[in-house]
Amino acid sequence: MPNFPTLDKSIQWKIRTGAIRFHESGYRTTVEEILASGLATEVVGLLSAGKEADVYLARIGGGPVAVKVYRTYRTSHRGGRPIKVDTMARLAAFEFEAMRLAWKGGAPVPTPARRVENMLAMRYLGDEVASAPRLIDVAPVDPLAFRDELLAAVEQLVRAGVVHGDLSAFNVLIHEDRPYFIDFSDALRVDRVGESPWQQIAAAREFLTRDFEGLASYFRKFDVAVDVAGGVERLVAWIAAKAPQKRSRADHAVAPRLEDDAPEPESLHEAD
Repeated sequence: MPNFPTLDKSIQWKIRTGAIRFHESGYRTTVEEILASGLATEVVGLLSAGKEADVYLARIGGGPVAVKVYRTYRTSHRGGRPIKVDTMARLAAFEFEAMRLAWKGGAPVPTPARRVENMLAMRYLGDEVASAPRLIDVAPVDPLAFRDELLAAVEQLVRAGVVHGDLSAFNVLIHEDRPYFIDFSDALRVDRVGESPWQQIAAAREFLTRDFEGLASYFRKFDVAVDVAGGVERLVAWIAAKAPQKRSRADHAVAPRLEDDAPEPESLHEAD
């Protein structure tokens, strides 16, 4: 069973000793785990329930935070290993790092705060009355201008080193008239593409196509077009430009050493 260094020591200990519950935590137990982890000092209630994680409204030091808790067993995915605590901890760690990278790059995402095991805390987007609405639930006053703003935000996200991979009107929140991207569990990091970048670039093209098509589906309701192919290729070209360039054999060749009395290099090509 995997005990990767990315996992918390507590997760590794649970796997190693068998100290794992074979049932999903209920609401009360989950609240106790959030408080015990130090992610919050008070849990207000459940904000949303997704396919593989629930989001809670909580407070720490009097300020509101959103805490996302990945379920360890009760997910939408069938099959696989019966014990998923290590898998969901890795998912939480991956999402937290993707959000942190995006946030550091200036992309519009909820500010990540802290992660513990399969739980991560982030900035709460909303007010005392309700959380920020999803894009699917609102209609922009100026769809054309908002399309340009949203596509600029997608580019900002990519330049920060992250391709969302599951972008749609369901994964964009509107807070204070600005779009914010959420749910990065399926994201692709492109801040590094490696020494053999073609696979990563191909994956980026696939993920970006999915993202652009998801946004195009939303704007189609307002008769506003999204240039899917053009937008994808422009961002893929930017990602590819960062890839390390393959050096030729000539680049690796070492110039022959000349003796002190040897003629200057240019004289080697002069006719007799």
